[in-house]
Amino acid sequence: MIRYSDEVAAARSAGLPLVALESTIISHGLPRPTNLQVAKEVEAIVRDAGAVPATIAVIDGEINVGLDLKSLERLAEDTSVVKASIRDLPMVHVKKLSAATTVAATSHIAHQAGISFFATGGLGGVHRGAQESWDESADLMALATIPILVVCAGAKSILDVPATLERMETLSIPIIGYRTQRFPGFYLADSGFTLDYRADSPVEVASLWHARHAVGISKSGMVIAHPVAKEMDKSRHDQILAKGLQEAENRGVRGKEVTPFLLDFFHSESGGESLRVNIEIIKANARLAAEIAIAAKK
Repeated sequence: MIRYSDEVAAARSAGLPLVALESTIISHGLPRPTNLQVAKEVEAIVRDAGAVPATIAVIDGEINVGLDLKSLERLAEDTSVVKASIRDLPMVHVKKLSAATTVAATSHIAHQAGISFFATGGLGGVHRGAQESWDESADLMALATIPILVVCAGAKSILDVPATLERMETLSIPIIGYRTQRFPGFYLADSGFTLDYRADSPVEVASLWHARHAVGISKSGMVIAHPVAKEMDKSRHDQILAKGLQEAENRGVRGKEVTPFLLDFFHSESGGESLRVNIEIIKANARLAAEIAIAAKK
């Protein structure tokens, strides 16, 4: 059921380090035509670091691991492309739809393809108001049940960050701060919460990943929390977030609609600053994931 690009197929045969990349940021996370340009640049960053990029998506019902330029362009330009989590994959396959894959679905497919390292922007988590809506991202359960190392900039700050951290602890998902012991909040380098562990080099991260198998942990993932180098101004971030939450309440936005509403609100209110941070994050995380994948091969 999986179609491999020529580049990824050759890398698998040769045992080269591979880095999975999600496609939701291309179809739903960035504006056109910036999305296509960033997708190309992120793949180039992985190659320049010495690894092979494997952007994952579903094209006409077929799971693709590694995309050619035509497929990348389709994801970036076709507004009919849907967003698929793990539960959606059978329907997307049968109905021959094209879909961008979430963190959860990308993790699932990457594992099926034998890829252990994955770079993304920010994790999903427990949404604000989840005590009423029970709205929680499938990303968390995926990381609790799929052996994959995910490099990210923490959880999006528009989520309920403390609740997300509590759920990750309950699900036994380890979070390692990369050169930090503070949990990043996507747009912010520091969400205000302390991490138990940190690592300071790709080699150290790779050692931690291998150590999981040595102690008999083989069925769950690991999160490398990599803070953005140039964060949004915190006071401006907090003002936009407070204004967005008030606006959501005024408009009656509830449950699962709150997060996409707040993301759009950030984009419109920050004058492009949130977009800059988003792009910087995915590029930096792709580079780090490649360095870790290479270190793990040695």
